[in-house]
Amino acid sequence: MLQIDLWKRVLIWAVCAFGLLMALPNAFYERVEAHNDATATLELGYSGNGLEEQAAMWPNWMPSSLVNLGLDLRGGAHLLAEVQVEDVYEARIKSMWPEVRDLLREERGTIGTIQLQPSDVDELRIKVSLPENIGRAEELVRGLARPVASLAAAGASDIVVDTDGGELVITLSEAEKLATDERTVQQALEIIRRRIDEVGTREPTIQRQGADRILIQVPGIGSAAELKEIIGTTAQLTFSPVIGRGSNPDANPGVGNEILPSLDEEGVYYTIESAPVVTGEELVDAQPSFDQNNRPAVSFRFNPTGARKFGNYTAENIGSPFAIVLDGEVVSAPVIQAHISGGSGIITGRFSVEESTNLAVLLRAGALPAGLEFLEERTIGPELGQDSIEAGRIACIVAFVGVLVFMFLSYGTFGLFANIALIINVGLIFGLLSMIGATLTLPGIAGIVLTIGMAVDANVLVFERIREELQSAKGPARAIDLGYEKALSAILDANITTFITAAILFAVGSGPVRGFAITLGLGIMTSVFTAIFVTRLIVVIWFERRRPKTIEV
Repeated sequence: MLQIDLWKRVLIWAVCAFGLLMALPNAFYERVEAHNDATATLELGYSGNGLEEQAAMWPNWMPSSLVNLGLDLRGGAHLLAEVQVEDVYEARIKSMWPEVRDLLREERGTIGTIQLQPSDVDELRIKVSLPENIGRAEELVRGLARPVASLAAAGASDIVVDTDGGELVITLSEAEKLATDERTVQQALEIIRRRIDEVGTREPTIQRQGADRILIQVPGIGSAAELKEIIGTTAQLTFSPVIGRGSNPDANPGVGNEILPSLDEEGVYYTIESAPVVTGEELVDAQPSFDQNNRPAVSFRFNPTGARKFGNYTAENIGSPFAIVLDGEVVSAPVIQAHISGGSGIITGRFSVEESTNLAVLLRAGALPAGLEFLEERTIGPELGQDSIEAGRIACIVAFVGVLVFMFLSYGTFGLFANIALIINVGLIFGLLSMIGATLTLPGIAGIVLTIGMAVDANVLVFERIREELQSAKGPARAIDLGYEKALSAILDANITTFITAAILFAVGSGPVRGFAITLGLGIMTSVFTAIFVTRLIVVIWFERRRPKTIEV
């Protein structure tokens, strides 16, 4: 018989109501977006500038998830960056010197004194004064080798140790270089993502392309130059021993040392050891603060490993200066007055409040492991995005009205029921997109337009089947019941095949293609739900109230 249990009716209407409620914030997009931004800013501890009023523009008890507008709809910046993975080899080799030096010094009686020699950027050359015993030095250094952290290079060592006359030559193995390249690109990708997200931009697209390239698309940002400023800041923090101080940047620093300018004192240059005591990679937190003179500063805290290194160094070098180096400039070079335990400290300098806040953000995100070369950059203005939105809106309205008119003219009252379900269907699509935090692009709008056209396919199959049943002299109730029952298999087959296509597009596609696949896939699910359950429930309620002797479909 033509009937639906009460619990099924309640569940169907509850799903529809929940989906439409989740879609509702998109009807008040600018108001809800201002509320969300103000709320997020207040949660970070900031206040003023009308933030409280903006946060009150939308009730907190209402859903506030929005369908994020993509780069082509909102405008923004597009960058394609290449990670300079070769930079990491030099840093890695250079960082090995203190460990190798300390190890070989313990064997001074056997191998003699050691001296770091000028070498290429990807190798470390060490001269020993007793070359006849260089085999012992080679054996010791080989003991520092570690397995390559990669499944593809199981059993391989990370360094290669050779001899060249009376010199040890240490280089990275090919397996370690490949593993380093992979780690470097992944680390750069994650650091870029953290920096962009923490600065407050909305829904960036950050994904790897090829072996060493990263695609970055950020909607709502002013220009590609602004995005490069956020991403390109290295924020490389190190703590290094100070050898000397002077005014000549071209002086000979000595092997293993380098000369860096002072950030605050013009014309002052420090000679420091190239191998740092502690690096910013061992930071776990950095926050804007104020020093004892109430000037903007940045407080920091190391992880246990960094805290131990920092504590041991300060305990052994009381009375000696050490340099706090940021991006190749000495921020300050204080004299160690006492053992600094606990792994925390403060960076002072001529910062503004904004500069100290940005520096803290960059230090928290971490230093980029290698330089970036920007191969492609584009800025898409909001005017072009607004034109795309208008074009998409017109396309949706035309498709929507066309389908509504066609269904009503073709199926009368039943066509009206299908139109109601179609409206609910579009609302459910936006509700689902809002729930998953999807980003809507122009191809995504195309997927919605296509869904509108396809959404009534299931209703057409049902209504045509009901017509056939009526022609075989069955009663209205039986014809409706059989129409839904016998059309179900065809509806499922047609939509499952389309859904498989959408899944393949999502799996193998990227960027806009995925956006199209997501909206198409969600549209298929909601259209099947509205056709099989919502339309049928509306027809049943109508039939129970009217009890017609005959029906026209």
